[in-house]
Amino acid sequence: MQPLTNFFVRIARNYLPDAYLFALILTFLAYILALILTDKGSLELVTMWGNGLWGILAFAMQMTLILVTGHALASSKPVHALLKGLAGLPKSPVAGIMLVVFVAAIASWLQWGFGLVVGALLAREVAKAVKGVDYGMLVAAGYAGFVVWHAGISGSIPLAIATKGHIVEQTTGIVPVAETIFASWNLILAWFIILTLPILFYFMARDKKDAVEVDPSLLEEPADAVAPTAETTFATKLENSIILNMLLGLMGIVYLYDYFILKKGVLNLNIVIFIFLILGIILHMRPINYVKAINNAIKGAGGIALQFPLYGGIQGIMVTSGLAAIIANWFISFSTEATFPLFTFFAGGLINLFVPSGGGQWIVQGPINIPAGAALGVPASKVAMSIAWGDAWTNMIQPFWALPLLAIAKLGIKDIMGYCTVVLIYTGIVISLGLLFL
Repeated sequence: MQPLTNFFVRIARNYLPDAYLFALILTFLAYILALILTDKGSLELVTMWGNGLWGILAFAMQMTLILVTGHALASSKPVHALLKGLAGLPKSPVAGIMLVVFVAAIASWLQWGFGLVVGALLAREVAKAVKGVDYGMLVAAGYAGFVVWHAGISGSIPLAIATKGHIVEQTTGIVPVAETIFASWNLILAWFIILTLPILFYFMARDKKDAVEVDPSLLEEPADAVAPTAETTFATKLENSIILNMLLGLMGIVYLYDYFILKKGVLNLNIVIFIFLILGIILHMRPINYVKAINNAIKGAGGIALQFPLYGGIQGIMVTSGLAAIIANWFISFSTEATFPLFTFFAGGLINLFVPSGGGQWIVQGPINIPAGAALGVPASKVAMSIAWGDAWTNMIQPFWALPLLAIAKLGIKDIMGYCTVVLIYTGIVISLGLLFL
């Protein structure tokens, strides 16, 4: 494992550009492929790209909020103490890396936005608590757990086909999560990966002699609690009023009670953001404390603001031109009943590089792969989960989802991509075998 890991780490650190350049290269590649493989003209493709730039603005705002509310919550004294206590459990660099990937994977299976934030924050705390740990590998471990998110209980594709009115309902009807997320084969596959990722990182981390420890300046914490000012103006009293924060927090708790208990709601991205927001408001106690925590957290959102519109443009080219459909149909053309889930998975992984959104990918592949699978006798539930696994798999080499985590960790994509490539190879083998034989 050491030579393989070192090879990919060297490649990433020496040749991989900033994540922004990755988005630019994918933009030009999607444009050229669409120009060659579809009947669309050059101006038409530019128009599709321009129109698509604004197609994921709402999602970009959600990702910004998951970043800033999660980071602000972690900077509160109670949560910081909890993470610090957890980070104090491992007694060696290897154990610290194994802990981070295990916790991040479980958190991602529960809710993907939660997993991204938890992985990054725990990696920071372990870096402070464990001497000699390689910070790039530690942050990569925090991101690697994300590979199981689409097989978990927040998976957008299995939740979509379990909801009335989904895009292939006329073909499949409503497909319950018992046949997708909680199908025995999917649970075995997801939890096998969760339980073995720490072992994979053990072999990557043991005997590592060139560990790059974290720059202490990257882990400097903002002041958590701001001492009440000596001024006693009406404005400063409001800014330091614990009562105001507690009242707003109480409103949030009442809403969550109504949502989860009375209305039997489920976790989704908006609810996770809401929970982070309310808990942060409560735990920071004073309004001005929370304002300062948010102001500090927002500094890391530049990558999201810059790059997410570019991925919207790429998605506009891929979907509107029909290029994504051409890729999906090519994999279908040589599939059999036994191999169809596997090749659907590969197609999903390839398309995900250009359309790194589970919902966007489902719009592209669902109407194509579901009928094709039905014609071959493959259940819709397995086809849907094959797309979902493909979408999650190549996230390991797609910077799109890593941006919030990297912003919290204060690293670049080249610092983690070498390790994530090893995770991509390992999980690709495991998932392929699972889709063929489970």
